[in-house]
Amino acid sequence: MALHLIERIAVDDDGDGDVVVCLHGLGGSSNTFTPLMPALARHRVLRIDLPGSGRSQHAEGALSIARFVDAVQSVCTRLGVARAHVVGHSLGTIVAQHLALAAPKLVRSLALFGPLIAPPDSARTAIRARAALARSGAAGMHEITAALLNASVSADTRQHQPVAVAFVRESLLRQDGEAYARSCEALADAQPAAVDRIACPVLLVTGDDDVVAPPQAVRAMAEKLHGARGVRVQVLPRCGHWTPVERADACQQALREFLAGQRN
Repeated sequence: MALHLIERIAVDDDGDGDVVVCLHGLGGSSNTFTPLMPALARHRVLRIDLPGSGRSQHAEGALSIARFVDAVQSVCTRLGVARAHVVGHSLGTIVAQHLALAAPKLVRSLALFGPLIAPPDSARTAIRARAALARSGAAGMHEITAALLNASVSADTRQHQPVAVAFVRESLLRQDGEAYARSCEALADAQPAAVDRIACPVLLVTGDDDVVAPPQAVRAMAEKLHGARGVRVQVLPRCGHWTPVERADACQQALREFLAGQRN
């Protein structure tokens, strides 16, 4: 596996074959997709730490969906990638949708885990409050982490998968407070993409206990993707918002089957 640093953006580059670009969610990093790597064994996988997250925390200035999209396009250009499947989680699914519209020739398909078009207005207020708490320091990030573990991870996962819980906890606690706050603000300001114009095939995977991307909202999203060349929706039982971590085997299977159908 190679590590690239492109304009302060960290990118893990692993494997050979058709390219898959992975875009993590708020509080995540390239490691969010480590549980999915067995399903991508025959692909070249680029896992990007978006500006403000993971090893790319030191990005300066305001963050936004547009900036994330530009960062992904810059990475692909620098690494000679002209066409790729795009896999996203949470915030990364919003970035992926905007990328598919900004660069339709680049995006071969979308596989979106915990997908949402944009946060509802009530959530935007809460996300901005979370940004203010993150700026209060380590205690603020600890409070945020405790709250998100209860809200975004399913009760079944908390009871039966301590390693998954530890993964989510560590991912959140390792975020820099100021950078995480700016990522929160980018999410709070996110505007819906014109998803009816997305033409590539789309996979939508969520958990039945996902409060960020509840099944009814994901099914409504699927109905709006009427321009796509096929839309598949899968709801995972006893699963919260961290789908790739909470139900790695099921997510691997869904992704493997979806990508197998895109080989023509």
